[in-house]
Amino acid sequence: MTDRLHTLLFDLDGTLLDTAPDLADALNAILMEEGQPPRTYETIRPVVSHGAAAIVSFGFDMTDDDTRFAGLRQRFLDHYRRHIARRTRLFPGMEEVLQTIEQRGMNWGVVTNKPAWLTDPLLQALDLYRRTRCVVSGDTVEQRKPHPAPLLHACNLAGSAAGQCLYIGDAQRDIEAGNRAGMHTLIALFGYIGSDETPEYWGADGMISNPHDILVWVDRLTNHGAR
Repeated sequence: MTDRLHTLLFDLDGTLLDTAPDLADALNAILMEEGQPPRTYETIRPVVSHGAAAIVSFGFDMTDDDTRFAGLRQRFLDHYRRHIARRTRLFPGMEEVLQTIEQRGMNWGVVTNKPAWLTDPLLQALDLYRRTRCVVSGDTVEQRKPHPAPLLHACNLAGSAAGQCLYIGDAQRDIEAGNRAGMHTLIALFGYIGSDETPEYWGADGMISNPHDILVWVDRLTNHGAR
């Protein structure tokens, strides 16, 4: 890769936004409605990046072929949608990152497996949607991460070649998708990575412990271009 960096693309849950508090609240609300004890936030948090099905499976200790699963998942999502931005915030330091790249004339966007009916209102509630160059949700194109198609679609919307893009995520599927798309990739260690996961083997260009580290990589890639 020799192109200069022009676009930053973020995974949503666990990378751009700390959505775990609202998702945990939604799961525990449904658990209590079902007469089951709530799960602790610490045990829910690592599951969040894997989506609604994984959260419900974890909470109710059931697989998705259970006859009650679909109904519980929909109730979970409905509750989450009603309270989608009650406690969700940008990760500390992320606003500074966004402002800095905007001031430098770069653009940024979101590529997530979260469906658009949740992604769009969440970004709008936090007044972020208007600032993005592109938002690609889990149902925007036919494929989902780890397929590279959503990231390549984001490139087109952002007006950048893949080699001009940096994708940041907190799940193995994010890094696999970014690498397959031909982008630079970073792992957000501050995201929802479980203690049993091994991000050092995911094949990213680097790992960052806080959002401010993104700017170090932006400077490096802007000045030198290649990996």
